[in-house]
Amino acid sequence: VQLVESGGGLVQPGGSLTLSCAASGFTLSSATMAWARQAPGKGLEWVSGIYADGSRYYASSMKDRITISRDNAKNTMSLQMNSLKPEDTATYYCAKVAPEYRVSDLDEYDYRGQGTQVTVSY
Repeated sequence: VQLVESGGGLVQPGGSLTLSCAASGFTLSSATMAWARQAPGKGLEWVSGIYADGSRYYASSMKDRITISRDNAKNTMSLQMNSLKPEDTATYYCAKVAPEYRVSDLDEYDYRGQGTQVTVSY
């Protein structure tokens, strides 16, 4: 199993980014998947998740500004982020959630990518 994130970068406040997660070794559409982030000096924070049935969930801190999606043909998952704020600066990770657990169960991520850095600043 491998997860590879991409799409991070430097963006000004109010800007947008779309993060991508390429999965290999399993069928992403059959799994419970999540995005999480870790800001400097802070712990891992759940951001969003999608279940195999397509149901999607968002953390309250970002829910009006993000959209999670997946491309079953490409075995990828994306996170579109709009109206970014400096406090959104973090390393963003995609993760595969162990079966039977919730997208927000950080301790039950059985695979996680290396992360992609998002910096929101002038």
